[in-house]
Amino acid sequence: METMEGISKRRFMLHYNFPPYSVGETGRLGGPGRREVGHGALAYKAISPLIPSKEDFPYTIRVVSEILSSNGSSSMATVCASSLALMDAGVPIKKPAAGIAMGLMSDEDGKYKVLTDIQGPEDHYGDMDFKAAGTREGVNAIQMDVKVHGVSLEILRETLEHAKKARIHILDFTDKVLSEPRGELSRLAPRVLMTQIDPARIGELVGPGGKMINGMIARTGVTSIDIEQDGRVFVSSMQPEAAEKAMAEIKSMMREFEIGEIVEGDVIKLLDFGAIVDLGGGRDGMIHVSELKNGFVENVTDILKLGDHVKTKVIKVENGKIGLSIKQLESLPEGQPREDRPPHFRERRPGFGDRPSSGRRPFGRGPRR
Repeated sequence: METMEGISKRRFMLHYNFPPYSVGETGRLGGPGRREVGHGALAYKAISPLIPSKEDFPYTIRVVSEILSSNGSSSMATVCASSLALMDAGVPIKKPAAGIAMGLMSDEDGKYKVLTDIQGPEDHYGDMDFKAAGTREGVNAIQMDVKVHGVSLEILRETLEHAKKARIHILDFTDKVLSEPRGELSRLAPRVLMTQIDPARIGELVGPGGKMINGMIARTGVTSIDIEQDGRVFVSSMQPEAAEKAMAEIKSMMREFEIGEIVEGDVIKLLDFGAIVDLGGGRDGMIHVSELKNGFVENVTDILKLGDHVKTKVIKVENGKIGLSIKQLESLPEGQPREDRPPHFRERRPGFGDRPSSGRRPFGRGPRR
């Protein structure tokens, strides 16, 4: 939002419109005037504390109050209507809210009478316009205009007491219609889902030149996927199924694999020294030839072929690379240690540590002759 003070951001906006016809007048409909700005700000202060956090409800909310007729406090009517509208739309506000306008008639002798829910003539001829809005638990917003030099603490105390009774009376009435937010969002509202990822892995989700995230948007049909610097990811879509599908892909892509975890996937590539398995969500792992089965394996193709669906165990996670094993899910032949290999195994596939690099003789071998 760009204002006189600069640019700011808001998740919740409340706009109040007071057209001339609401009071039987004619006139031009232009930009907001003093009344619209002031009344809108008062209603905003009454409702904004009830808006759920971004983590609980990742939406930007705009409420528009259109005053169709007015013979009393339209700003307090805006508070009541906004509370009901938000709950009807499925916004999980913390509590229902209501507002009431209080007035005062007094004379020079100090006699006075506090009025509840004042109308136009009482506002015009009275000495005070006191607006109070909030929930059953307390007051969120107050505004007071007076035409006298001041009001006593006794008058203020009585005004607040009467305002509380009136506010609870209104809430008792509105609760009969809608006492809490609906269980589901309106079918007209877009679906926004949120998840948290490691900020260090944002680049992995975005991909080079946005390849990964743009591909996900095209594949799932969501409207947008927005990522913030703290690692929060927001998926927006008019179709709930599309949003759920994209969120599932993101969680699968960003999941942290743990050593010992059992995972399944399809073989997507065969190499001389192993096979690559698709684990879903753009992640894959490698099964080294030595982890295909117990015993010596001559060729990878003797065990696997492209498209095979395999069940594997995670044996290594390092720098984003995942090592898998089929062998460690198999039962060993009776009496055969896991590390046993046929005598020709080391001759055909020498591994690290088979021959000492320092020239020293291996432990257990006699002197060189």
